[in-house]
Amino acid sequence: MSRGREAVTIAEALREAATALRVAGLTEALREAGSLLAHAAGRDRTFLITRADEELTGEQLSAFRASVARRAAGEPLQYITGRQWFYGLEFEVTPDVLIPRPETELLVETALELLQETPSPLVCDVGTGSGCIAVALLHARPDARAFALDISPAALRVAESNAARHGVRERMTTLVSDCFAAFEDGTRKLESGERGEAGESSESRFDLIASNPPYVAEDELETLEREVREHEPRAALTPGGDGLSIVRRLVNESPRYLKPRGHLLIEIGYGQSEAVGAGVDPRVWNLLGIRKDLRGIPRTVVLRLTE
Repeated sequence: MSRGREAVTIAEALREAATALRVAGLTEALREAGSLLAHAAGRDRTFLITRADEELTGEQLSAFRASVARRAAGEPLQYITGRQWFYGLEFEVTPDVLIPRPETELLVETALELLQETPSPLVCDVGTGSGCIAVALLHARPDARAFALDISPAALRVAESNAARHGVRERMTTLVSDCFAAFEDGTRKLESGERGEAGESSESRFDLIASNPPYVAEDELETLEREVREHEPRAALTPGGDGLSIVRRLVNESPRYLKPRGHLLIEIGYGQSEAVGAGVDPRVWNLLGIRKDLRGIPRTVVLRLTE
């Protein structure tokens, strides 16, 4: 983008940015240019369309050009704008968390369906990241409460911010935890300073446990899109090995923390459904199904604890 001129209109800036992003190989260059300009200028997309002949300030133009350069270099749009929509809600995202994806909305939809007849449900989101699953559930169910667990304190800060943003913070307890480690054997009370606004103890058993764990096999990391591979947190993408170690832990450890006939929902990746299904002990779980996402990929494992 040329820096030689002093006055650049919105329309001109968008054209120049779209060209730069196309050259960088982005397929939705104009749309992304619009998102970046709306963010840099502090305006919405309608304003950009209706005021296309308006000149940008020097500060706006500088911020826009910097953001275009970052995007052209492969940084995800969501990390540049700090925002991503999920289940009808806008979430803050940072490089400390995985960017929420449309396929994970299937997990939320399934959870809400299973909890329809459960009054005041208590749920647990393992590996909460941005908090998108827990926050979306709490937003949809004003009578629900949730624990949101993550091994990353930085991720939990983002989750807490999103919970506050959507008015559910007082019903969500966050804990730094490697899977269920913070609960130890399921009998320890939460120590002072660990208790969240929801005020529950680790003795509580959950009606439903949900997780979008890291599940990419280590040898598949190089096949991911560049912006995912190079920018999203590696720990949120893969646990190493065949990618299923955390899934196995969830299947093995969840029964201790679920109420009788409680549900466990786990998001999995392409080609993993057979291996996951084979690892489910029918003496412990009823495998209710593995629901497919919009692309027809088996995505959400639905388990119910046996009697």
